[in-house]
Amino acid sequence: MNGEIRLLEYLKKHKSITCKEASEELGNLRLSSTIYYLRHSKGYNIITTMEEALNRYGEKTRFGRYILIGNTSEERNK
Repeated sequence: MNGEIRLLEYLKKHKSITCKEASEELGNLRLSSTIYYLRHSKGYNIITTMEEALNRYGEKTRFGRYILIGNTSEERNK
């Protein structure tokens, strides 16, 4: 199983993912690259929302959460 398939299965089950979750759960250290590929090459509708949290030093930090919206048009037509 390749990284794109693992990520898609994760998104279909959990609906969203962050870079930290991708690293810890999937071993994916290049999440934004994989998301770009899925959006532009495979036609998946994945949106990005920005969130805020505290980092390990107690400072505010922002990060993206990728959310899968529906499936590709190919999957809808099956």
